[in-house]
Amino acid sequence: MTVSADAGGLRFLALGDSYTIGEGVAADECWPAQLARRLQARGVSIDAPVVVAQTGWTTDELGIAMDAARFEPPYSLVTLLIGVNEQYRGRDVDGYRAGCGTLLGRAIALAGGDAGRVVVVSIPDWGVTGFARTEARDAARIGREIDAFNAAAAAIAMRAGVACVDITGLSREAGDDEAMLVGDRLHPSAAQYALWTEAILGAAVAALARSSNAG
Repeated sequence: MTVSADAGGLRFLALGDSYTIGEGVAADECWPAQLARRLQARGVSIDAPVVVAQTGWTTDELGIAMDAARFEPPYSLVTLLIGVNEQYRGRDVDGYRAGCGTLLGRAIALAGGDAGRVVVVSIPDWGVTGFARTEARDAARIGREIDAFNAAAAAIAMRAGVACVDITGLSREAGDDEAMLVGDRLHPSAAQYALWTEAILGAAVAALARSSNAG
């Protein structure tokens, strides 16, 4: 698979899992697509995002998919949101830390070696959703584990000089509001992704400002 964008504008690569590809929403409603439109509205000449993500992926599975992809770097903006499936499967934070660190290094390389063009997005807290209650999951435990994973990712990002955007609080505020979730009562709706987009926008603008083509 070759992951290239339309010619002419700044190029945006989004790496992740269901929360990046937008499980349950239309392709143009996932937050990377919404972010590109918000940037375009600000006069930034950016292409539609190239999304390498799939529902259920862990750090190692995303890495395998990246091995099979033919990228065309450098990308002007690279985002990484990964880890919820490690938590869901009961994997430990040390394994996640290693996998996240490897992926972040690859993301920086795809951004032409410029860590300032990479943005890490925190893992949302699915423990507040109706799906978690349906499965009789311990919401408090999920929250603690999500916080530990996010702390690990944030520390890695800080050491690498990469911006990290926290959308976990937004997911907790959204809770089990039907307007904020799709029909599975787990994955965010376009409305919730719009809130994430607003939170990510500033970091994306700063990353793209490092390119001479940013408007």
